[in-house]
Parts: sequence; structure tokens; C-alpha cells
Amino acid sequence: MTPERFDIYDDQQHWIGTALRSEVHANGYWHRSFHCWIVRDEGEQRRVLFQRRREIKDTFPGCYDITAAGHLTAGEQLQDASRELEEELGVNAPFNALTYLLTATQQLQGEVRGVPFVDREFSAVYGLCLNQPLEAYVLQPSEVDSLYEVPLDDLLALFRNEIDVIQATGVQTPSGESERIVREIRAKEFVPHGTVYYTDVLEALYHVPKD
Repeated sequence: MTPERFDIYDDQQHWIGTALRSEVHANGYWHRSFHCWIVRDEGEQRRVLFQRRREIKDTFPGCYDITAAGHLTAGEQLQDASRELEEELGVNAPFNALTYLLTATQQLQGEVRGVPFVDREFSAVYGLCLNQPLEAYVLQPSEVDSLYEVPLDDLLALFRNEIDVIQATGVQTPSGESERIVREIRAKEFVPHGTVYYTDVLEALYHVPKD
């Protein structure tokens, strides 16, 4: 498999070249990513979906995160990056079905299995209302450990520090068949995108058009 290359930028989003994924995270080069949060409506209640990252990931393994997300590879445009929905969740949604929410500038860092990383991203964030059950999603084994949903009100309250824990219903497919799970989840267990990121995105998800 050919190693992934990303377009890299200065802090003003001016393109300066390309670099291997490993170099981008080792050297903290700015690059672009695509985020998509999925919601569904159950009566008058809007629910939001999020995933748990596989333990083998090279950044933030085992953390809870955006419903589907990914880096833009060299030469790729946002319209192409929506492939992440199909790759990670089996969702075939055209790019024009997504609702643009905001663009986030993020600088994250950490260490995984003794290897430090610096992840600097310009992230275009989108929302999608998709009224299907968790069992209808096809999880990508190499990326997604499990998929969860909670009332949008509850997740927003968690990141506003109004509550300490949420109870989430989820599915995982360890043997190829979906198994229902219930877990108590705290804010510190999510990828540390920052409180402002989470609250701004979650508030914007109330305005994503109904499916």
C-alpha cells in the first residue's frame, strides 16, 4: 500500500507542499480534515451519534470522537473527503446532502506507544440528519470500534459541565454481527478537540435540516 501523503499549509492556510502522514504528525505540519456529525430525530428528540476509535489508531486510540472524520490526502477536495462516511460507516450520502456547520482550527498533541505526535488541522465540519437505527451502519473494522447515540441535549450538557456522565446506547461488531451495548461516558474520554469545538458544533446540529 502506498503511504498516505497530505497537502501541508502554513498557519494562514497557504499551501506549501506535501508530506507523508507520519511526517505531518511528527513535525506538526498544518493540514486539512473533514468532520461529519450525524443526528437522527426520534419524535421531538434529536439524537447525536459518535464513534469510539480503535485501539490501533496512531492518534487518540480508544477515545470517543466525531461520527465520521478523516484527513484530506494530497490533491483531495472536501467533496471527495465525504468518502469517509461510506468507508467508516457504510453511509452513501452525496456531499450536497451535508450541512456546513463551521471550520475549526485545532492544535492537538499527545503520545501513542511511545511516539509523540502534533496534530495541527483546519477542519471543515458538517452535519447530516439520517433517520436509521444504529444496526444499519456498517462499521469499518480498522477504524471504528463501536458507534453510539445519545440525546443531543445530554451531550451538550456534558460539555457544558452541567452533568458529569451520560449513558449511551451503542453497537459494535466483533464477530461481524451487531451487538447492543450500553456505556457510561465522561467528557474526558473524548478526543480533546476542546470545549468550544464541542459546544459550537453540538449547538449547530440543532439546525441541521430534518431527513
